[in-house]
Amino acid sequence: MASPSEHASFLPPVLTFLSAAVIGVPVFRLLGQSAVLGYLVAGVLIGPFGFSLIAEPETAASVAEIGVVLLLFIVGLELHVSQLVSMRRDIFGLGTAQLLICALVLGGAGALFGLPATAAAVIGIALALSATAVALQLLEERGDLGTPYGGRAFAVLLFQDLSVVAILALMPLLASAGGGGGESFWFGAAVQSTGKALAAILAVVLVGRYGLNPFFRLLAASGAREVMTAAALLVVLGTALLMQEVGLSMAMGAFLAGILLAESNFRHQLEADIEPFRGMLLGLFFMSVGMSIDGGLVKAVWPALFGATAAAILVKVALVAGLFRLFGSSWLDAVRGAAILAPAGEFAFVLLPVGNGLGLLDANATRFAVALAALTMLIGPVAAKALDAALARRPVQALEQATDVIEATEARVLVIGFGRFGQILTQVLLAEGVSVTVIDKDVEQIRSASRFGFRVYYGDGTRLDVLRAAGIGRVELVCICIDEPEAALKIVDMVHEEFESVRTYVRAYDRTHSVELMNRDVDYQLRETVESALAFGRATLEGLGVPGEAAARTAEDVRKRDVARLVLQQAGALPDGSSWLRGMQPEIKPEPLTAPQRPARALSAETRDIIGHERRDAAQRALETQDGAPDA
Repeated sequence: MASPSEHASFLPPVLTFLSAAVIGVPVFRLLGQSAVLGYLVAGVLIGPFGFSLIAEPETAASVAEIGVVLLLFIVGLELHVSQLVSMRRDIFGLGTAQLLICALVLGGAGALFGLPATAAAVIGIALALSATAVALQLLEERGDLGTPYGGRAFAVLLFQDLSVVAILALMPLLASAGGGGGESFWFGAAVQSTGKALAAILAVVLVGRYGLNPFFRLLAASGAREVMTAAALLVVLGTALLMQEVGLSMAMGAFLAGILLAESNFRHQLEADIEPFRGMLLGLFFMSVGMSIDGGLVKAVWPALFGATAAAILVKVALVAGLFRLFGSSWLDAVRGAAILAPAGEFAFVLLPVGNGLGLLDANATRFAVALAALTMLIGPVAAKALDAALARRPVQALEQATDVIEATEARVLVIGFGRFGQILTQVLLAEGVSVTVIDKDVEQIRSASRFGFRVYYGDGTRLDVLRAAGIGRVELVCICIDEPEAALKIVDMVHEEFESVRTYVRAYDRTHSVELMNRDVDYQLRETVESALAFGRATLEGLGVPGEAAARTAEDVRKRDVARLVLQQAGALPDGSSWLRGMQPEIKPEPLTAPQRPARALSAETRDIIGHERRDAAQRALETQDGAPDA
């Protein structure tokens, strides 16, 4: 039987990784650099060519590959057909041109230095890809994702992510085609591999199309949040494993799973559940990349390695800037976009080992290319920051209006709660053409929402990660329409703390809830029954023969006096609100806004008892008030 010390043997490397992350990443963020750069440097320091704190970096790398799998799942999850159509020119035009031209030039340079054709092709493609995590982080830090150059950079990254899936799928076929054995062997192997791959893809598509939504609806109805998280990981990793078993890549399986769930009502909840795992494992992936840099190789051939790094960055900047300019960007935007895309991407560290394992390039070429890609990721973000700072000193030209940028598809309003109240609200917004995103955790409401012509996503609106996944940071205001007062207050507190620019419009449950919301300085609050009850009262007066204008004036007068009383109750200026302080919740009882013409009359014995008890309490309160009043 294993001893406790053997069971705990995994703790030292885990603690080493966590310590390196919590020290390295904040340091680089304070220096104004990307978190990815912090992970890479931390990996170099703890790796075999640093302080050698990790004995088996290969084990960490195998686990860290799951981070890439989850990254591709998130990429697939965020894709929509409408988004692809609106950005089709930049995605498929600019993206295709960038990948092909950069791969040809960089691969051709490798061939000139004596690399075989297959090795030069793999290395050229790997270096032509860009670091999605680094580029998006820089764009978000600058707030430039919605600018023309930011939109075009995003389109190129999107095409690269799509192309990686195809490249990974074709590499085993290319390797089997070059494996010898005659034409019949080649034909048979290619047909068999292609047939298995297509059958697996078809099976995944069918299960995803007809099975995933009912599966997640069943789990959501159970109310067990942790089961939803387990199911999300099961779908992603299970699909990834299936693709690997048929000779494709785990990354392709995860991407397919994301695509199949992109239109699902559970998309935001799944993204929120996967995001923490993706972030941590992707950080581990970057640290494993840092550990993979061969210090002996760097020391032995550092002039060639650093020269190749500088050349690769300069070549990509020149080529991509020219393409951006060709597609309509200004020179300033073209250079900024090219600098964002200059570092080699995270998928270079997937393609190169796969190519080595398939025999497309040898071990020496793989070591050199991995070190080269890692150095571009180390140096590229620093160079982009420096270039951006230099360009910022120049007079800024007026930017042209972006036409195909991601922000064009973002919702302006986030509605939390799709019950009776939320359904009517969204009808009003959509009638005016306002784009809306709706979150609800009731499976039945989600099922019925398909008749409304817009997406309603499954998720718990009181969770910060779900709000982030739903895009709350990019909306103009959030409408909180749930009927749980405490949950609504929790959401208001989170929004005010994390998203100060987002306005809060809240459905109040009752008078006490309204005062709580007013104390929290929401932008707008309304008790759910006020307007309907006033309209009902006005119609009742008209039904009794009161002229319409008079009934309307009476209803408006009641509304104004009700608002005035609410404000006084919030300020503690009325007896029923005199003890009101922030954080306290006294009971606010309904009081007549108009003095009654006669005392109340009871029509049953039970009612007389209730009214009598109420009158005795009122008299007692009056006596206490008189006793406590100062003498005149």
